[in-house]
Amino acid sequence: MDIPRIFTITESAHRIHNPFTPEKFATLGAALRLESGDRVLDLGSGSGEMLCTWARDYGVIGVGIDMSQLFVEQAKRRAVELGVADQVRFIHGDAAGYVSDEKVSVAACVGATWIGGGVAGTLELLARSLCTGGILLVGEPYWRQLPPTEDVAKGCLAGAITDFRMLPELLASFGRLGYDVVEMVLADQDGWDRYEAAKWLTMRRWLEANPDDELAKEVRAKLTSEPERYAVYTREYLGWGVFALMPR
Repeated sequence: MDIPRIFTITESAHRIHNPFTPEKFATLGAALRLESGDRVLDLGSGSGEMLCTWARDYGVIGVGIDMSQLFVEQAKRRAVELGVADQVRFIHGDAAGYVSDEKVSVAACVGATWIGGGVAGTLELLARSLCTGGILLVGEPYWRQLPPTEDVAKGCLAGAITDFRMLPELLASFGRLGYDVVEMVLADQDGWDRYEAAKWLTMRRWLEANPDDELAKEVRAKLTSEPERYAVYTREYLGWGVFALMPR
């Protein structure tokens, strides 16, 4: 069980696998008013930066599940590095359908709502682990400005303009699903730069070390095209944020 290898190549040096920065995760933790002993479940936990830093800074305990063997190994090392290995646990596995044995204060899926077949299904899954009065977290893209054509949307790696909503529409959609939006922290362009541009050096170093690998041509093509594609499309049109929700 693993994610496609291209992602473990391009994001192998990432601690955060979305457009957030460490400062944004710290802001989010403070905004949620986390307290020592709060239980956190993180589906699609990546390299564990959110759980590990919250364990260090706020004293939370929790579990993260991710399909990437590499990212789970990185998460475990990060927990040791930050001295929180006794507070957080990382599982290599499929987060789809995972329900915590103990109810949690925060149930999160930050940027991987495909786990539940979309936002609605993921929220339903997360809610099964949530204690009364707990908070759900989802990380989702939205349009900063509406793409003028379908080609522009595809340049942002969307299938169509209708794949994402403008921010007010996204917020309203949570209400229609039966949730109050109680907080949000949005990525900025610097966060996007750190997420996307950091891949380019990783790809270049990987190509130098693996010139005969079967994915070398694909990685070379991405390194050649991604800087311009990102600057023209994603950086200008696509937003991303983490939204805190409570069932009504």
